[in-house]
Amino acid sequence: MSEARRLYLASGNAGKLKEFQVLAAGHALALQLLPGFLSVPEFEENAPTFAENAAGKALYYSLHCGETVFADDSGLVVPALNGAPGVLSARYAGPQASDEQRIAKLLDELRGRQGAQRAAHFVCVIAAAQQGHAVAVVSARVDGEILEGPRGTGGFGYDPVFFVPQLGKSFAELRPEEKNLFSHRGKAFRRLMEALE
Repeated sequence: MSEARRLYLASGNAGKLKEFQVLAAGHALALQLLPGFLSVPEFEENAPTFAENAAGKALYYSLHCGETVFADDSGLVVPALNGAPGVLSARYAGPQASDEQRIAKLLDELRGRQGAQRAAHFVCVIAAAQQGHAVAVVSARVDGEILEGPRGTGGFGYDPVFFVPQLGKSFAELRPEEKNLFSHRGKAFRRLMEALE
């Protein structure tokens, strides 16, 4: 087997790296956090789409590294809220808000809405770049609906209120390996591995 290809995640988030490392298991890829990530001026994610944010981040940080760098942008889209939280998913209830505060704001916005008005989907776009040149941009989504209250203790972000009818569970009720199989991030990362291999 050929030597593992090194991929650097444009993030300082060890939890996110761990999630990607689980997804990369069994592939000839060695995933690491981008060395010196915190010493590089932060890339401002202010584009209107997930794809532009992911690609911008990957291109920007790839200029600080000789190897392939990848970055993702993902979030929750609720059509009845004109696509919100969307690219602002992490900052939906303010820049320092907790997951609980973001969920509370979302449930408040959806109060009184039923059926199709609670439809939602998670989107993940992953971009890979090498020294300022895009190598791959892939995306995936998973459809579900927003519950009226949180269920489950796993996951993070909006997982406790994101219900997948085909599984009969919220994302926070899934075991990590189940979530990796069905999640937007899992699907997108598998597409990235296919593109790179």
